[in-house]
Amino acid sequence: MQPIISLKNLVKFYGSKQVLKGINLDIYPGQVIGYIGPNGAGKSTTVKILCGLISDFEGEVIIDGINLKEDPLTVKSRIGYVPELAELYDVLTPAEFLGLMAELYGLAPDIASDRITKMLTAFGLEANINDRMDTFSKGMRQKVLISSGLLHNPDIIILDEPLSGLDANSVIIVKDLISKLAKDGKTIFYCSHMMDVVEKVSDRIVLINEGTVIADGSFEELKQEQGNQSLEKIFAQLTAKESLSDAADQLMHAFGNQ
Repeated sequence: MQPIISLKNLVKFYGSKQVLKGINLDIYPGQVIGYIGPNGAGKSTTVKILCGLISDFEGEVIIDGINLKEDPLTVKSRIGYVPELAELYDVLTPAEFLGLMAELYGLAPDIASDRITKMLTAFGLEANINDRMDTFSKGMRQKVLISSGLLHNPDIIILDEPLSGLDANSVIIVKDLISKLAKDGKTIFYCSHMMDVVEKVSDRIVLINEGTVIADGSFEELKQEQGNQSLEKIFAQLTAKESLSDAADQLMHAFGNQ
């Protein structure tokens, strides 16, 4: 099987600071990749490169057989991207915004209309389809954003903290949806700080720190390598420069607690 995403010696500098230091990954169709790391590790930079939002990188990115640098527009058409935060057109309704997205992806109007109605209804927004989004809560906006990323039924879905702002029931829906999309052959690239969710939805976990991959395998494989611990503890063990318990104690000392 050929990888659907291939990163070869991916390097990125911001000025003199090197953020990515030679990332090499082959990701295969139907995999759910949990891409995790501490703040500043290079997760968001990797995501932005994959989505074509950053073009001045070194190395090679091949997505669905296409070189990203050579044909970024075709690559973008194959990807569904759900960022953690995005600027929606607040003066539009969900129906209008998603209709615009559908036109950009070249969806037929009847197909687009049917999908928009079904997706928003599944998220409990059927009564808000024609309401302006400037009145929406963060969770409501996130539901529209997720619908936008999946609207064109892409084979590759990149999720960057997709559960941000969602209520408990919507979190369950999205977690179940990720599993069903993977079973349907979709490839999911999932970035999150929520270790319990990553542990449950991912069949492969890639941990990066300071711009390099420091662990790569299934959760079971990582547990065997790191002493049968939770993903949260594995993460802390591999990335923390000092004891997290000691840091918590120092914070308590700030309040005069000994």
